[in-house]
Amino acid sequence: MQSSTVQWDGRSPQLELTNHVAFAAEPQQGWSVEEARGLPAAAWTRVRGENVSLGYSDTAYWFRLDIDNIAGSQTTALLEIAYPVLDHIEVYSFVGGNPVSRLVMGDKYPFRERPVYHRNFVIPLDLPPDQLVTVLLRVRSTSSMQVPMTLWSPDTFHAEEQARSLFEGLYYGIVLVMVLYNLFVYLAVGERSFLYYIGYITAMPLFLASLHGVAFQYLWPDATWWNDQAIIVFLNLVVVFGGIFSMRFISVLPSTHPVLSRVTILVVSVAGLLALAGLLVPYRYMILPTIGLAFIGCTGMLLLSIVRWMKGDPAARYYGVAWVFMLFGGIVLALSKFTVLPRNLVTENATQVGSAIGVILLSLALADRLNREKKRNFEAQRQLLVEERKVRLAQEKSLQIQQDANTLLEQRVEERTRDLATLNERLRELNATDALTGLKNRGYFDRAFQTLSVGAFRFGQPLSLLIIDIDRFKQFNDTYGHLVGDDCLRMVAQGIRQYVTRPQDLAARYGGEEFVVILPDTPEEGAVQVAEKIRREIEGTDFRVSDTTVRLTISIGVCSLTPDQADATRELFRRADEALYAAKAQGRNRVVCHDPDQEALTAGS
Repeated sequence: MQSSTVQWDGRSPQLELTNHVAFAAEPQQGWSVEEARGLPAAAWTRVRGENVSLGYSDTAYWFRLDIDNIAGSQTTALLEIAYPVLDHIEVYSFVGGNPVSRLVMGDKYPFRERPVYHRNFVIPLDLPPDQLVTVLLRVRSTSSMQVPMTLWSPDTFHAEEQARSLFEGLYYGIVLVMVLYNLFVYLAVGERSFLYYIGYITAMPLFLASLHGVAFQYLWPDATWWNDQAIIVFLNLVVVFGGIFSMRFISVLPSTHPVLSRVTILVVSVAGLLALAGLLVPYRYMILPTIGLAFIGCTGMLLLSIVRWMKGDPAARYYGVAWVFMLFGGIVLALSKFTVLPRNLVTENATQVGSAIGVILLSLALADRLNREKKRNFEAQRQLLVEERKVRLAQEKSLQIQQDANTLLEQRVEERTRDLATLNERLRELNATDALTGLKNRGYFDRAFQTLSVGAFRFGQPLSLLIIDIDRFKQFNDTYGHLVGDDCLRMVAQGIRQYVTRPQDLAARYGGEEFVVILPDTPEEGAVQVAEKIRREIEGTDFRVSDTTVRLTISIGVCSLTPDQADATRELFRRADEALYAAKAQGRNRVVCHDPDQEALTAGS
């Protein structure tokens, strides 16, 4: 059954598209866009219910939407997919049967590549008058297959976004205030329950920010791998810190509740292992166990509060009410991911509302506990004044506890410092590497080129530069497509890497189909030999496209000189670039060295 046509008059503020969308599961061998577009009506299934929600699956799905602009004039609309953790979305639009545009987005791509900078996926659509616009979406994701679509007028969308941002800001503002408040209290009184509570109310908003795309937009817009794994890590840390805090706060200890304490420790231990595994194991293998464990953890915490409430623990009253709110939000979110509940404004924001209320109530509970403890301490101090010997013993014990706490804190600071150093080293390596080819990127090349130029000038050594360009790459890209073009770039990078092997040598992708190689302490003859090896390697490599073998060639410009000044990078690059242009002019597939008299000497056919 085909999707029903959406009537867009340009005056409607928004349209929910669920009842107008049809979907089809892609077979294992896959479909091209033309195959998907040509599917018969019987191959499509109309969406039933309030939202497009198909659960967890490795299958790719195609979605079809037909829009008829009845406004009588050209209009622009925004198609929003309000589920920011979808991995890969391909968007194809057709006007009157003719292809118009193709967009690729998803949380596996850097945030800056989105056509509209928004935590959800927002697609601009130009709707000509009185013509049918067909939108095809191919969606593949390891997260829950939810594709809630809304068609907005731009003005309404931006106005609604202000309200959303206000809600988000209010929630994260409340959490930040609670974190700072409890941090100051912990620093003042040294009660470890506050520290575990800080861990809990820090992990919860970070989990929600990762789930709702806020963290990807503002905290790590280029860290696509971490954007998925952060959901796993932070959700498990919620269980870890929540469980430890609960045991201390409502006194579920081995001495008072041996069975419940062991079960809680087991859940916390499993959550800790899953949090560590979230740094190594892919998201698709971790999400279902994590959600299941979070459900068990939330339910278990509520059970602990009920048991302690029945035992007459006054702290359990606050705790139980707070956990009801947080449990409600967590269960609603989990059930929506498993498609038991529909995805809507209530189910998506229930966790935030519930956790905000719970955070406030637990902070009040901690303050109440602190007040009661102060009263008990006052009474204890009065008694201790009578018994001076007990006072001295208590002071000695307190000092020992403080020393132990400081030692533990120092150990944790050292561990965090080491972890941060390791993470910074990984980030520096990622920032210096071209994601497509694995070679160094242009920014790293520019810095290294300047350093090597200064070294060559200081020691009077020759410095050689190779500029490599794939012949007729634009024609190749237009013929076979960008994905095959990416494979071509990887093949060329691999060919370059085989012959740039010295530790001091550097190969980098300069941009597009252009690569650069720096050879320190290498005269022209040696540079030409390396260039010829690379050229022959690429020429002799069979590049297969489907069932066809394609021959690729490259042109290389070479320049070698001993710098007479510290900054010789611009002159060296200019000469090598002129040699590259000469190689192109002489028929391509050759190595040309720059001649001081502006005459290029051909070094290979």
